[in-house]
Amino acid sequence: MQELSLNVLDIAQNSIRANASLVTITVSEDTLRHLLSISIEDDGCGMTEEQIKNVMDPFFTTRTTRKVGLGVPFFKMSAEATGGTFSIQSEVGKGTRTTATYHTDHFDMLPLGDINATMLSLISVNPQLDFLYRREIDGKSFVLDTREIRTILEGVPLNSPEVLTFLKEFLTENDSELNRKQ
Repeated sequence: MQELSLNVLDIAQNSIRANASLVTITVSEDTLRHLLSISIEDDGCGMTEEQIKNVMDPFFTTRTTRKVGLGVPFFKMSAEATGGTFSIQSEVGKGTRTTATYHTDHFDMLPLGDINATMLSLISVNPQLDFLYRREIDGKSFVLDTREIRTILEGVPLNSPEVLTFLKEFLTENDSELNRKQ
């Protein structure tokens, strides 16, 4: 994958296939220490220790549409290629947390890509699910929580054009604010 936001999309899709009702995605940057951390956590069915070992194998997948599962191995490889770390914690019946940490000053560092488009895609294609998105840069942050938005909308679907336009503007404005140098 050429950008990390596509890894996030792929791992979040695993959460959806695991019957998660809430997917929490956190993207945190520390520009002074040259670190980027990406975490995807869900309340899905979880995995056994054996399944966790298998998910690291690119030739293992539970999908029937293809014979390889490259999402987790690519996510792990991209983090470790920068000298970073990768971990998966999971408990059957509770959910899974996948975390990749990158050294952003390493020459093998991939660009983050359009993480806002990734979030919009996840929400628009899965309006029945809840997403909690946290974006942090150098101690500043914002949160997009679809549970709060549902309460405000009183039944208007998250994937209605007006809501998606609002979400896109919300993400763009807050991301711009975080990236503004002081």
